[in-house]
Amino acid sequence: MDTIDLNLLPALDALLAEGSVTGAARRLGLSSSAMSRTLARLRAATGDPLLVRAGRGLVPTPRAIGLRDRVHALAWEVRDVLSPQDDSLDLTTLDRTFTIRANEGFVGLFAAPLVAAVIAAAPHARIRFAPKPAKEAGPLRDGDIDLEIGVLGAFAPEVRTNLLFRDRFVGVVRAGHPLMSAPLTPERYAAAQHIVVARKGSFAGPVDEALDALGFHREIVAVVPGFPDALRIARQSDLVALVPQSCLGDPTFAVGLASFALPVTTPEINVSVLWHPRMDADPGHRWLRDTVMAVCKAAPAPAQPSGR
Repeated sequence: MDTIDLNLLPALDALLAEGSVTGAARRLGLSSSAMSRTLARLRAATGDPLLVRAGRGLVPTPRAIGLRDRVHALAWEVRDVLSPQDDSLDLTTLDRTFTIRANEGFVGLFAAPLVAAVIAAAPHARIRFAPKPAKEAGPLRDGDIDLEIGVLGAFAPEVRTNLLFRDRFVGVVRAGHPLMSAPLTPERYAAAQHIVVARKGSFAGPVDEALDALGFHREIVAVVPGFPDALRIARQSDLVALVPQSCLGDPTFAVGLASFALPVTTPEINVSVLWHPRMDADPGHRWLRDTVMAVCKAAPAPAQPSGR
C-alpha cells in the first residue's frame, strides 16, 4: 500500500465523469496544470492512457469506460469511510441484536425492565444476555459482547466504565433459621456453616478477612457458581449464604428467605457497565448504554436486611 495514493481516486472519478481536464479541475477546485499532472500520474499507475485526444476534446479509452462506475462507487465509499459518522439514530427502524454479559443476579433483577425499555423505544432491536464465566476483556475487544455488567476488577486498562449502582453483601438464611433467633455477633455468624459463590480461585473474600482480624474463621461447606444457586440451597437447608443485596430485589429469589446485615464491615460493591472504546462513537451502542444506566437508576432499592 506504500505506493498507492488514495488521493488519485477522487481525481480519477472527476476525470471520468467530466471527460476533460478543465472540467475535472473545476470540480475539485484545482488548477488545470495540477490536474494535468494528476492525469499523468494516473496513466502511470493504471498503465493506460485513460483519456486520449480526439479533435479538440478528450475521449475515454475502453479501460476508462470499464472503470467509470467502479471508480465512482469506490470514491463515494472512501468518502463515507473517511468522513465523520452521522450521529442520527432512528430507533423505530433499528434492527440490531445487542449482547450483554451479566450474572444471574443482574438478569433476575434488571432483565425484564431493560427489555421492556428497549422494545418500547426500538421495537426491532433484540437483547441477548450471555453467561458470565469469567472476567476477561477478550469478548469486548472482539465484539462478541456489547456490554459487560459487573465489578471492575482486573479488566484491560482500555475498557471504558460507568458506575451503575453500589451494592453490599448480606447474609441470607431460610425463614425461621436459628441464627435469626438472637442478636448476631461475629462469633455466632462464623460458627454457622456457609455456602459461597465462586467460579474459580479462592473461596475466601472480604468477609473472611474481616472475621480473621477478629480471630474467627467460618466453615465453608458448599461452593456454587451463581447467587441464585446459593439462595436455593439456603432456602432448603441451614446453610448461610452470602449474596449481594441487589439479588434480593427479585421476589422469586427472596421468597422463603430472611436476610441480615453482616456482623463485620465489608467494602461496598461498585457495579459498573463496561464496554470497549471502539464502540464509544457508535450511536446505537451509546443509546444502549444510556438505556442500561437509566433502567438501573430507576429500579427500586431491594428490601433492607433485618439487622445484625
